[in-house]
Amino acid sequence: MRLDRFLWWARLAKTRSAAQAIAADGRLRIDGRAVGRAHVAVRVGNVLTYAAGSQVRVLRVEALPTRRGPAPEAQACYADLAANVSQQPSAD
Repeated sequence: MRLDRFLWWARLAKTRSAAQAIAADGRLRIDGRAVGRAHVAVRVGNVLTYAAGSQVRVLRVEALPTRRGPAPEAQACYADLAANVSQQPSAD
């Protein structure tokens, strides 16, 4: 599935144009590799890292959406890995 389409269908971007801008910005990474094109393929298991506002989002693709459905359906397509990091106790 195209990266811009995944971002839009998974409701990580409000419009497909916004999803294309995120992808073409050059700050999004798939499995650690910088991406500068909206048509890059996204597969199950890929880890996406990008800046969203003042925070860095780290997501693992769990499933490819079949449509742009409601938010709960979209959220089932990815796991937010950054949320797990902030919940771990510090090593102090």
